[in-house]
Formats: sequence, C-alpha cells, structure tokens
Amino acid sequence: MLRVGEETGQIDHMLLKVAEFYENDVEQTVDRLKAVLEPLMLLVVAGVVGFIVIAVMTPMFTIYDTFLQ
Repeated sequence: MLRVGEETGQIDHMLLKVAEFYENDVEQTVDRLKAVLEPLMLLVVAGVVGFIVIAVMTPMFTIYDTFLQ
C-alpha cells in the first residue's frame, strides 16, 4: 500500500488506511481475547468462592457432629 501511495502521491492517505486496518485488527483480537477470558475468570472466581464456602462449612459440620455424639 505504501508503494501505491508513493506512486500516486497520496502516501498520507495510504498510511491512514494502513493505520485503520491495524486498529481494526487489534480491536478484533482484543474482543476475541475478552470473549475467552471472561468465562475463565468466572470459573476462577467461582472456584475461589466455593473453596471458601467449603473451608468455612466443613469445620462447622465437624463441630456439630461432635456435639451430637
């Protein structure tokens, strides 16, 4: 595209087109990355919350079973 811009004398216009192309490419890549990371982050947070719930509930059930026996 730069060669065509040099030949036609519109290198500034061609550089703008190249910049737009790469900006769109970066935006699409970031959107794809976000689409993959969002569910993964949700699973990580759910795992942490589940671990905390289990860590709190297990001793409570153990103490409860101890007092009933």
